[in-house]
Amino acid sequence: MFFPIGDAPNPRGIPLATYALIAINVAVFALVTVPLSSVRPDLDDPSVAEYLRIIGPHLGDRVPMEAFVRQLTAYDLYVFAHGFRPAHPTAQDLLYSLFLHAGFAHLFGNMLFLWIYGDNVEQRLGPVRYLLAYVGTGVAASLFHAFTAMGSDIPSIGASGAISGVLGCYFVWFPRNVVRLMLFFPLMSVVMVPARVVLGLYIVADNLLPFLLSNQATGVAHGAHIGGFFAGVGFAWWSNRRAVLAAPREYADSARMAPLRAGDPAHAIADEIAGGHFENAAQHYFALGRGGASGALAPDDALRLADWLRRNGHAEAALTVVRRLLRDHPRDPRAAEAHLGAGYLLLEDLAEPTAAYQHFRDALDMDQDGDVGALARAGIAAVQAQQKRQWGRPYAARRDY
Repeated sequence: MFFPIGDAPNPRGIPLATYALIAINVAVFALVTVPLSSVRPDLDDPSVAEYLRIIGPHLGDRVPMEAFVRQLTAYDLYVFAHGFRPAHPTAQDLLYSLFLHAGFAHLFGNMLFLWIYGDNVEQRLGPVRYLLAYVGTGVAASLFHAFTAMGSDIPSIGASGAISGVLGCYFVWFPRNVVRLMLFFPLMSVVMVPARVVLGLYIVADNLLPFLLSNQATGVAHGAHIGGFFAGVGFAWWSNRRAVLAAPREYADSARMAPLRAGDPAHAIADEIAGGHFENAAQHYFALGRGGASGALAPDDALRLADWLRRNGHAEAALTVVRRLLRDHPRDPRAAEAHLGAGYLLLEDLAEPTAAYQHFRDALDMDQDGDVGALARAGIAAVQAQQKRQWGRPYAARRDY
């Protein structure tokens, strides 16, 4: 048996939105779930008859009806009224259901995953966009569950769908991270496992296989987990694509400029870079638009322009240029240098150490023994020095570190 207890790298600072979500879920559990779970409902209440009429047929021979009625609580009726039921979906229940849990174990597991994975995703998005993504992927998870359980009147509850959305974002954005797993067999120990392995097992072994192979209700809304995870993957992929294609904010006006018309724009921009006219080159480069910028700069020119942009306070624009270089020339000999540059932009200029770590690892893989590799190791050490929770040395698994 094992369960995750942390990840690395993890950013310093307080992830306010993540902690707020945890606090809301815990408060709902303490103020709603716990009190109502100790209250026996009035069996003459019409809602009890409705509940038994809907839920009773799903019991089969597993639980005698008399025992089921004796175990009935006011919280069961509350969940039936406010959980998300595919046969009778409402927007209100769609939101309520994200903050209700079946018991302490259900709450603890969800909040543990949110605590481990949420801080990195929140730092990548910022608190407001993170909350919107959380709710949005949670809604997508419930809707996917509704599609797979069409016509069902069994209510689904829990933050698992929204948290699966966070995991999907994490899977795309932080492939080089590791997760600390507590093992209980054969001996209690802590091991570091690549994040994509852990999350891959979560989505495939814990959800896709049970969803495809099980022919009876398990009490777990695997469809919601699957829907939330792939909604997160889709959102992260779209965000990555937008970050590459869109003009950076400081050059937003350039995107509305008339592009160069004389001759080949790519050659004209290259000539401006060669002549040291970097501001003009940047203006004309971002004026090319999403399609025109593809492959417009040779790797050397792109790195020179990105370096000038960074030195002149345009970090986001520099990162856009480097990202486009890596999109257009992922295997070019200068790609390692591009990853290194992206890493230091993210680390030193944009305060995103975990995102920087991904690029440092890529640079190191491409140039183990050269100057780029040495600088990538220094970047990794700088990221490690900024960690919030330094348990062990998660980077020491490779001799390079």
